[in-house]
Amino acid sequence: MKEKTIDYILRATWQAVSRMYNEEASKYGASMSVGFALLSIDKDNGIPSTALGPQMGMEPTSLTRTLKSMEDKGLIARKKNPVDGRGVLINLTKLGKEKRELSRDRVLRFNDVVRQHIPQEKLDHFIEVAEKINELISERQIFTNDEADSK
Repeated sequence: MKEKTIDYILRATWQAVSRMYNEEASKYGASMSVGFALLSIDKDNGIPSTALGPQMGMEPTSLTRTLKSMEDKGLIARKKNPVDGRGVLINLTKLGKEKRELSRDRVLRFNDVVRQHIPQEKLDHFIEVAEKINELISERQIFTNDEADSK
């Protein structure tokens, strides 16, 4: 049997998680990105629109579409930032806060089920490995020598 590469395992797992959350969110007329946005917005104070994209790791065009959809569904309201008049604060509406709790419950359920089936020690190793992979990527330690190797 051919050994699966690390990136294949990560991608296949993330696609399965994403599909699972999208299937669950579709029951409520939403998507995983809407649920993630709901969880990323402070339920009491809102969030500056400029801070939401980086916090979610989402491209501006995708974020704009997600926020427009959320606004159309009455989940968020955009208001002028009282501290910085040029900026916009994104606040959850009453409906947005209700859907945020639903999203939070689904994420906690996922975590609970995973924790029931995987010992804490293995989860700790998984988190350690994932953090190390992120560190290697962010420090550009994966492909830094490609130019020198090709000469």
